Amino acid sequence: MRLTRKAPSQQPQGLGMSRRQFLKRSGATTGGLAAAGFMGTPMMRRAEAAEKTAVSNAPVETRRTVCSHCSVGCGVYAEVQEGVWTKQEPAFDHPINRGAHCAKGASLRQHGHSTRRLKYPMKLVGGEWQRLSWDDAIEEIGSKVLELTDQHGPDSIYWLGSAKFNNEQAYLMRKFAALAGTNNTDHQARICHSTTVAGVANTWGYGAMTNSLNDIQNSKSILFIGSNPSEAHPVAMQHILLAKEKSNCEIIVADPRFTRTAAKANKFVRIRPGSDVAFIWGLLWHIFANGWEDRQYIEQRVYAMDEVRAEVANFPPDEVERITGVPEAQMHDTARRLAENRPGCIVWCMGGTQHTTGNNNTRAYCILELALGNVGKSGGGANIFRGHDNVQGATDLGLMSHSLPGYYGLSEGAWKHWARVWDLDYEWLKSRFDQTEYADGKPMHTNGITVSRWIDGVLEDDENISQRTQLKAMFYWGHAVNSQTRGPEMQKAMQQLEMMVIVDPYPTVAGVMHGRQDGVYLLPAATQFETTGSVTATNRSLQWRDKVIDPLFEAKPDHEIMYLLSRKLGFAEELFKNITVNGTEPLIEDITREFNAGMWTVGYTGQSPERLKQHQKNWHTFSFSDLKAEGGPADGDYYGLPWPCWGTAEMGHPGTPILYDTSKKVSEGGLTFRARFGIERDGENILSDGSYSRGSELEDGYPEFTAQMLKDLGWWDDLTEEEKAEAEGKNWKTDLSGGIQRVAIAHECAPFGNAKARCNVWTFPDPIPKHREPLYTSRRDLVKDYPTWDDVDSHYRLPTLYRSIQEKDVTDRYPIILTSGRLVEYEGGGEETRSMSWLAELQQEMFVEINPALANDLGIAEGEDVWVEGAEGGRVKVKALVTPRVAREVVFMPFHFGGKFQGENLHDRYPEGSAPYVQGEAANTATTYGYDSVTQMQETKCTLCRIERA
Repeated sequence: MRLTRKAPSQQPQGLGMSRRQFLKRSGATTGGLAAAGFMGTPMMRRAEAAEKTAVSNAPVETRRTVCSHCSVGCGVYAEVQEGVWTKQEPAFDHPINRGAHCAKGASLRQHGHSTRRLKYPMKLVGGEWQRLSWDDAIEEIGSKVLELTDQHGPDSIYWLGSAKFNNEQAYLMRKFAALAGTNNTDHQARICHSTTVAGVANTWGYGAMTNSLNDIQNSKSILFIGSNPSEAHPVAMQHILLAKEKSNCEIIVADPRFTRTAAKANKFVRIRPGSDVAFIWGLLWHIFANGWEDRQYIEQRVYAMDEVRAEVANFPPDEVERITGVPEAQMHDTARRLAENRPGCIVWCMGGTQHTTGNNNTRAYCILELALGNVGKSGGGANIFRGHDNVQGATDLGLMSHSLPGYYGLSEGAWKHWARVWDLDYEWLKSRFDQTEYADGKPMHTNGITVSRWIDGVLEDDENISQRTQLKAMFYWGHAVNSQTRGPEMQKAMQQLEMMVIVDPYPTVAGVMHGRQDGVYLLPAATQFETTGSVTATNRSLQWRDKVIDPLFEAKPDHEIMYLLSRKLGFAEELFKNITVNGTEPLIEDITREFNAGMWTVGYTGQSPERLKQHQKNWHTFSFSDLKAEGGPADGDYYGLPWPCWGTAEMGHPGTPILYDTSKKVSEGGLTFRARFGIERDGENILSDGSYSRGSELEDGYPEFTAQMLKDLGWWDDLTEEEKAEAEGKNWKTDLSGGIQRVAIAHECAPFGNAKARCNVWTFPDPIPKHREPLYTSRRDLVKDYPTWDDVDSHYRLPTLYRSIQEKDVTDRYPIILTSGRLVEYEGGGEETRSMSWLAELQQEMFVEINPALANDLGIAEGEDVWVEGAEGGRVKVKALVTPRVAREVVFMPFHFGGKFQGENLHDRYPEGSAPYVQGEAANTATTYGYDSVTQMQETKCTLCRIERA
């Protein structure tokens, strides 16, 4: 019997290739990837150029680069002939991915040579795209910036940066905004992990992943909450499966949706969206009731756990089931598994962060780990998987509206520190800012508007904004606007702006959804394969990228575009005072050295370009189990010198593989908890009690190091005379010589002190995390007991609504919970990955997952077109995917699509030849208002909607 393939017209209509077909056809099940990556099979093939018309005799050059999708940090070998990227291999000797790639990583060569890219500068005139020269584009855009700055002040311009920048470009962008005179700058971390950074940093000192992907292999238990690495971080999933094989790890997934990660778990717990704190307190109720907590660890290293106990007492099993939907037996079993399998870690992603209560969630996760004594141990910790390839680095480098590089903040002391690093007069720097006294204070020292709220920065009345006027111009520099909530209001904001500038390798959704006729510019930025520089993986390791190919078409690297604009705006000389500019392109290595000179707080000082390049050239010498170099030129270093890498590069600190690990000497990568919050609280000592790093000469808690502390300890003369001159009157994070850090570490002490982690963050709206119902909740019975906050007059310069939204009951019209998440095929807003033909073939349709019972109630069948309407009226037309993956009361949509808007196809609005292969409605057209009480993180994981057949 002969089997024949159906003709295209006979193919079943609906979702294109199904998820199951994709898995089967590609072999990309998680286990399959693990086998392919770690054992090597015939499944692995080089990605080669599709057409070969002739064999070239030109020499083949191999360049080492890092995948530009998620932040796992996979190494890639790129083969180049005559300037053309011809072949690609996953790096089998790379210490993180060891030969593995996910679907996105395997498509990198196509990104480098994509024909869908923006090819030259363009502007919109009368609704038509016109080509510009770079000179004309910079002249026109720069002139408009100068005009708006003169009329409305520097805060009328928003410089929205990117987690797709390398570290050097992210740092330069923040410096650029500072010299332009505004804190209105930000990047994607605001809408993916700002609540992580705030919550974690305010618990134990630093807002980052504590361990590494490799160290997860040593975990005895892993709790995933709001994380689906099988789709979002597939190569990370391989380390997790190795933990299961090597360490008999208990994998527990708590999620509203049965994900591909849940399919590999020992236990799946379905929780109601927005009930994370109640779920964690429910686990702690059983842990405390059974005496499973680590009492000695808590006594020595944790402050205010007794206050947590008091709050947890309000969440007995019946109340937890009422809020989360999880029965007592499941809660007890989950708590027992975590308690009996230590060390264990917790992993979360945007499912935990993108909530109005996001900072409460992340702190609750940390407190669970502290109660079990898991932090600062191999196989333990809080392992926060970041999204974009450099979202960790761009955050560290200060591309945020509330801080300068290195989390120094915006105080006068912070500005004076960076003015010294930049060798600029502080008074001149101060004069660049609007001198108006805003409601929040002086604009130089007050948080700028966040990327999550730029829409309101345009639409809100001037009298309600804590700056002189509304925003008048937006630079979307490597940003996908479809990754933000409130699509219809975003379109209104775009139409009100006087100028929009999109700087990106692709036109992006911003270039087509605005509905404008003019005032929009497109500038073609180079990809990260067309430049060089460092990038920080999710585990805090810095990696150097080679330049693979020259910029295609008329694209320019981001740092060169910054130079051209700064020259037009009149501050290029100050911006590049310490940085060599070759023609019009700044030297990347000089930018690295400049941030090395100033970022003492987080230890971005020891990773010189030379050390990072040495690590890159010797991938094979670093251990796959603990990232430590075994012989070779980097012997004893940890791969990528994970921060903090203390002192100067000459000091040779190896990096810190596991934060807060007291079993190692500080000089060998050990650490204590940071003494960031003082030495006492209400008369109670909050320094560590009898716990200290190995070999420490101070065998108890101690505050952060200052020049005076060195003198008091009798260690002042350990400094050189030059170090003394610089260190006098300074502390460990403002001493530009690095002497204070060097001497503290010579005595095996942590420069930032030795304190307890704190469960009570007394500066936050909820010092002890509380469960609060989402603004749009389907559980009106819970609002009285767990209300949101009162509205706030000004937060990050804007009024923020809470109670006034929650008190309106819309469940009669919008009864269904709407949540969102990732797909393995696409990344972020998807413009780049949907412009790669191979990835586009794998997933061709935007869809909504609907439980079979709900679909039957609504009369909806698999593959039908449906309207999903959010509680504020935004509507998307998508395909129905009927599946029990979601609960009856919950629907799910991926957020990677764009190019359609409320039923309208925007394909013809793209410049000719640049539309992505796949267009679809953006999930966030239907999402609603809601922002975290500390960071302004957007709420995307629990809102309400209605669904009807289209």
